[in-house]
Amino acid sequence: MHFTSESSADGVTRRHFTLDGVPGVLWRPDGPPLGGRPLVLLGHGGGGHKLGPGVVDRADRCVRRHGFAAVALDAPGHGERARSAQDERFATEIGELLAAGRPISAWVARHTAALAERAVPEWVAVLDALEAAEADGGRVGGLGPVGFWGLSLGSVIGIPLAAAEPRIAAAVFGLTGHASQTEAAARVGVPVEFLLQWDDELVPREGALALFGALGSSEKTLHANPGGHVDVPELELESSERFLARHLLRAE
Repeated sequence: MHFTSESSADGVTRRHFTLDGVPGVLWRPDGPPLGGRPLVLLGHGGGGHKLGPGVVDRADRCVRRHGFAAVALDAPGHGERARSAQDERFATEIGELLAAGRPISAWVARHTAALAERAVPEWVAVLDALEAAEADGGRVGGLGPVGFWGLSLGSVIGIPLAAAEPRIAAAVFGLTGHASQTEAAARVGVPVEFLLQWDDELVPREGALALFGALGSSEKTLHANPGGHVDVPELELESSERFLARHLLRAE
């Protein structure tokens, strides 16, 4: 893990890094290193990136309100990462389908599943690097309990990550639902808060409900609200923050 820059403002230290060519950002409170404090992994949505306004806001809230650390990566083909020929074809196809008023959920599911196959090992590598951060002279420190927060593309990546990664103790998912995700969902055993928009124009309601049902977690809660894909109310963001704080502090 190579840290490329560091800045501090209002009690929050932000450190940019790259790991095997994947760019990311680590947020933590000013002063001491992580030192076993809880860590929240933040997955951005499709078309977003690691420094999108929503990601930065959630990272700042994790640090300022709870004293946690947070980390975000650019997903494949997003942010600072180059787009592959497959990424370019997908963008063209989606544009054509939208212009024609045709359904896009199956196309989106196929492409984002391919992104997740690439992204899950990248997240695991970041957790490994933070856990072995002695190479950074102790400035980062060890890992505490780990949570995941990500909707839409963030959930497409986060569900198989939580299924494969035993260090994740709790997760917030939502705004997704396709039959191809159910196998991984069944292997998720941590507490989950799942957000659903009742009038989601990108994710069929039946698919999202089926995915929630497929989650293997014994503790899972469905939060449904009216509105489209990007209309998640602020109260749900607040709720998901409290959910992660409750479970990560319990896991310490």
